[in-house]
Amino acid sequence: MRGEESEEPGTDPAGGPSRLPEYADRVLDVAELIPAGRVMTYGDVAEWLGAGGPRQVGRAMALYGGAVPWWRVVRSDGALLAGHELRALDRYREEGTPLREAPPGADGHLPRLDMKRARWDGTDADGVAHI
Repeated sequence: MRGEESEEPGTDPAGGPSRLPEYADRVLDVAELIPAGRVMTYGDVAEWLGAGGPRQVGRAMALYGGAVPWWRVVRSDGALLAGHELRALDRYREEGTPLREAPPGADGHLPRLDMKRARWDGTDADGVAHI
């Protein structure tokens, strides 16, 4: 449930049920529509909503996103969410999200999302918009 306690990113700041701001509720609705194995950037979500920008979407996800598939709303460069890299990576691997392996000299050897293959445009295979 949205607003309940969670160990995931986006735990409600007060640690319990709360009323979501309307913009945050809309952001979470979009996050819930993103299919397993696909991602949208913070900017993509803002564009679909026709309101706010990447920072506003990121803030909504940080404060309230723990009850939705938070790992599917990402940075445009494909970097994993700082502080939650391993949990996100487990989810990406479970869902078959396309990843690019890190080069051997990379810090921490964490892969990045393969944004060309993983990015979702909000439509299904027939081009029907879901957002």
